[in-house]
Order: sequence, then structure tokens, then C-alpha cells
Amino acid sequence: MEPDANDLFAALGDPTRRAIFQRLSHEGEQTVGRLTAHAGISQPAVSKHLAVLRRAGLVDDRREGRETHYRIRAQGLAPLIDWLGVYGIFWRDRLDALSDLLDRMDE
Repeated sequence: MEPDANDLFAALGDPTRRAIFQRLSHEGEQTVGRLTAHAGISQPAVSKHLAVLRRAGLVDDRREGRETHYRIRAQGLAPLIDWLGVYGIFWRDRLDALSDLLDRMDE
């Protein structure tokens, strides 16, 4: 089953997972060890957060010897972009109506 918007929101709803995701998006692929060094939590905790991000479709992993490397999956953000698109239309329509009302009030 493909991850959906609920999986994505649940994954990014946690500040530690958001920080890990942001680090990967800004600095590129990293090992669990490197992520742990900057996370301020234990390696098992980082691994659990990465598993949630992976299940949500936000990161991919690859093994190289004894290390696991993680990188973001940009397409994993598609449900969020779709969700925001709906609300973008909603607010654009409301702001257009407000602008029309203000223009009529100025007349």
C-alpha cells in the first residue's frame, strides 16, 4: 500500500523527524551514524524515526557494507503538495472575493 497524506503528516508531525528530514534535504545523503551525531538522541531512536519516514515514503535507504545511507525522496512530498493545492485554491477564491468587495466599497 502506498503512503498517503495521513502517513506524511504523521511522520512530519514529530519535530525530531522533521529535523532529520530537513538535515537530509539540506545536506544530502547521510549515514545513520552521521544523523545520530547531530540529532541529540540515541542511534536506535534515530533508526526508528528513519523507519517512520521511510514508511511514509519520505526517505530511501541503501546499504553499503555495514552502513545504511539515507536520502530524501522528493516525490514523497506529493501528497502534501496536493493537499496544499486544494487550500491554495480555497484561499485564492476568498481573497479574490474580498478584493472585489473592497473595490465595490471604494466606488
